[in-house]
Amino acid sequence: MNDHVPLKKLHIKTYGCQMNVYDSERMVDILRPLGYEVSDKAEGADLVLLNTCHIREKAAEKVYSEIGRLKEMREEKEARGEGRMTIAVAGCVAQAEGKEIMNRAPAVDLVVGPQAYHQLPELIARTHRSKGERLSADFAPEAKFDALTMDRAVSGPTAFLTVQEGCDKFCTFCVVPYTRGAEWSRPVKSILDEARALAAKGVRELTLLGQNVNAYNGLDADGLESTLAKLMYALADIQGMDRLRYTTSHPNDMGQDLIDAHRDLPAVMPYLHLPVQSGSDKILRAMNRKHGRQAYFDLIERIKAVRPDLAISGDFIVGFPGETDKDFEDTLDLIRRVGYASAFSFKYSPRPGTPAAGMPGQVPDDVADARLQTLQALIIEQQQAFKEKLIGQTLDILFEKPGRLVGQAIGRSPYLQSVFVEDAAHLIGQIHKVKIIANSNNSLKGELA
Repeated sequence: MNDHVPLKKLHIKTYGCQMNVYDSERMVDILRPLGYEVSDKAEGADLVLLNTCHIREKAAEKVYSEIGRLKEMREEKEARGEGRMTIAVAGCVAQAEGKEIMNRAPAVDLVVGPQAYHQLPELIARTHRSKGERLSADFAPEAKFDALTMDRAVSGPTAFLTVQEGCDKFCTFCVVPYTRGAEWSRPVKSILDEARALAAKGVRELTLLGQNVNAYNGLDADGLESTLAKLMYALADIQGMDRLRYTTSHPNDMGQDLIDAHRDLPAVMPYLHLPVQSGSDKILRAMNRKHGRQAYFDLIERIKAVRPDLAISGDFIVGFPGETDKDFEDTLDLIRRVGYASAFSFKYSPRPGTPAAGMPGQVPDDVADARLQTLQALIIEQQQAFKEKLIGQTLDILFEKPGRLVGQAIGRSPYLQSVFVEDAAHLIGQIHKVKIIANSNNSLKGELA
């Protein structure tokens, strides 16, 4: 008698931010005990999960288009006699538009919000028995993290770890407070337990995630509120955990103890993602950012005073309602003054339900497009200049995976760039000194020092 139970195929398509990447990894962990193995193809899968993002315009439309494609795949799978494909929509579009998805896309078997994915096994079982509970989108991050196993699958020496969710800032352009809820921080012990388990599996670099990560205030063992800085001091003590990063930060929550951690902890990488969104005080007020351009300049000056080698990354939105040529020039001026190692830039897109969507002075598309191209050209120029300055320097590189060429390995610099090195495949999982010898468009080339 053969007791072997065939594995079921799970395909996850992840949209959007690093927190969605983390959530997708944890959904895999949750579903693995049910016999699901990950497939990189949707075709033939038994369960397809679309882990969605609601930040950009037309995000929901892309999801509906994908659902239509999956519906056809399911019909073909059933016609071959290979059983039924379960289609599930998770993430922020599921949270924001769950009921609409259920009404508009009957092919979807299950809709689950970002705070309810720990319920997936139960919800899938219900779906298979009847049509079950197709929608679960309650805000209950405590229950989600309590239900997660510490036995995470890892695929290399780097990992994400969510420490904080939600946001209380209510920027007028942003849907996060409505899709992820209010700010909530995991207890310190829960984070340290997960980090130790990852270190035991060979993880050397940890990126702490949160929609507003530096607002972290989880409770410690004494029931007192911690800060992100205190948490990082504890994480830096874990054997084998050599590198720490965190994203995404808000300028208003950059406390002095966090600045000091950049000075005092060698594990904290000299790279800070600190979005400002605009360089115009008028637009910053309209965005409800609660800080001005000078406060941003002053903050960066304070951080660089304790960590002169710090590289800054940012986020920018062009074409926000009411943005004039002068406002846009103020943004370009800010970029020139700060000097960015990297940045993400977007054309403003109205998100339903946000205050900015109804503001007067919506900027025409062609104007916003032209501004975005100008801004991105400046950012690319700065990125390349930053990478050129690294040529000739010797950096500690964490080798992550093999390259395309025999013996080649790809590593990660302290500043988050990919570095290609020949004859380094034997160093994967280790940190080694590398001399940077060349700059290509999206990466650096180095040689073992």
